[in-house]
Amino acid sequence: MKDLVSSWVESSARSTLSRLHEQIGVAGLAAAAALPGLSAVFDQHSAAVRDILAAGVEGSAAVAGVVLLAGYTRGLLDEAKTKGWTFRAPADLSAWNTSDWLTARLVGVCSLAATMDDRRTQPTGNG
Repeated sequence: MKDLVSSWVESSARSTLSRLHEQIGVAGLAAAAALPGLSAVFDQHSAAVRDILAAGVEGSAAVAGVVLLAGYTRGLLDEAKTKGWTFRAPADLSAWNTSDWLTARLVGVCSLAATMDDRRTQPTGNG
């Protein structure tokens, strides 16, 4: 039963991160590829989130990284909603340079989620 629950929780987390990627990640990461300074900003946000998840979550060793990342993301979005924030993707490439902190953080989350999936699908090297 525990494996079933764990699988469901991880699947739900992946769905959350996939929706985020569709809503903001695709456009944000494309903008980052075209604007090196923006790429650095998003990379800094990814690193900060990675550090938060690694150091700031008690018992995190027992939880899949994707689940922690989705939980962090839901917390960000819940807090933003209480403050009246609504997401609007920048209309053009140059507008990404002036995106707000939360938008940059969410794109950083998308970038981090992609690296988690990349590591998961890479071979272990035992031939």
